[in-house]
Amino acid sequence: MLQLNFIKENKELTVKALQKKHFKNAAEVVDQVLELDQNRKDCQQNLDDTLAQSNQLAKQIGGLMKEGKKEEAEALKAKTASLKVESKELEENLKELETKLLDLMVTIPNLPHESVPEGRTPEENVTIYSQGEIPKLYDKAQPHWELIKKYDIIDFELGNKVAGAGFPFYKGKGAKIQRALINFFLNEAEAAGYQEVQPPIVINAASGFGTGQLPDKEGQMYHATADDLYLIPTAEVPITNMYRDVILSESELPVKNAAYTPCFRREAGSWGAHVRGLNRLHQFDKVEIVQVRKPEESYQALDEMVEHVKSLLTKLNLPFRILRLCGGDMGFTSALTFDFEVYSAAQERWLEVSSVSNFETYQANRLKLRTKVDGKTQLLHTLNGSALALPRILAAILENNQTEEGINIPEVLQGFCGFKSIS
Repeated sequence: MLQLNFIKENKELTVKALQKKHFKNAAEVVDQVLELDQNRKDCQQNLDDTLAQSNQLAKQIGGLMKEGKKEEAEALKAKTASLKVESKELEENLKELETKLLDLMVTIPNLPHESVPEGRTPEENVTIYSQGEIPKLYDKAQPHWELIKKYDIIDFELGNKVAGAGFPFYKGKGAKIQRALINFFLNEAEAAGYQEVQPPIVINAASGFGTGQLPDKEGQMYHATADDLYLIPTAEVPITNMYRDVILSESELPVKNAAYTPCFRREAGSWGAHVRGLNRLHQFDKVEIVQVRKPEESYQALDEMVEHVKSLLTKLNLPFRILRLCGGDMGFTSALTFDFEVYSAAQERWLEVSSVSNFETYQANRLKLRTKVDGKTQLLHTLNGSALALPRILAAILENNQTEEGINIPEVLQGFCGFKSIS
């Protein structure tokens, strides 16, 4: 959530930045925020004045009673009764204004960093780096959804029988590759200084609000209504919420956590060839990295996280590129996002496998995640990244490494999975 004081002190900048993110009616919404805030201030001032007047009359009544001036005291009592009614109405109005202001504030996305390019669609994202050569496959090479049936390593039909579409079974070497990827990613995160945690895979509404999934993405999450709990869309949510309502000391910074979890996304309305096979699932595995940093360190930390993801893809020997997302394609809570895409040789297209983002103070303001600087509390910056999401990585590994004899396993995974190929 944006800081109200920042909006008040930087109205034109805020409007311009929101327009870069293609937020509808940016100027009108900002004006509404400022008007509600002024109304809230006026109501608070009226309430304070009314309470002060009531307290002053109470003291006068006490004095009059001591002096035996009962009639004058009773007259003032009638006036204080009227003030009590007025103060109650003001308190109700104040609460209503505060609620309206908060409800409006949480609809406003984070402001994009100055380096975010203009643009509305994914086609306007900017490629800033690319690495690796696109493999040339043999004539009868197949996409991964055919390979997994050929080698019986992933079963979508069985998953559909047990759960529904988008919930596959991984079998035999397919399951072992999943485990190998998870262990590889976690080991690499540990080597990079991340402390591993194993968080819950359900969250409450307060946690969803803290990281910006609520009230923005209810339709994308699975909701256990009886307990009002949500299945996590990513480990970012429970990890970052570890620090909700926390004031971290300087000695506790920087925070660097990593976690493996299954992730759950309803992906309502997803259909077509671009979501076939492993390209888009309702349940998938992912290793997430999260950092909490001082504001002056966060963009250096973002660069470090980008380098970490680069190293993973390099060791897997996958061709990849990095995109700086344009304003219109960025997430609601992000200030700057880099997407990683690997090339899927059999599908002949790029597949997104990671997003690495800096949220600056946007999440921290909702979380009340702070530190103390010279005795004053200061919001921290939060960052996260996929390191990595498994389905499309696995799809690219299967497709790019297929031969007429079978599928070669990247060398870096062989020690984890115990075999060099699938045949």
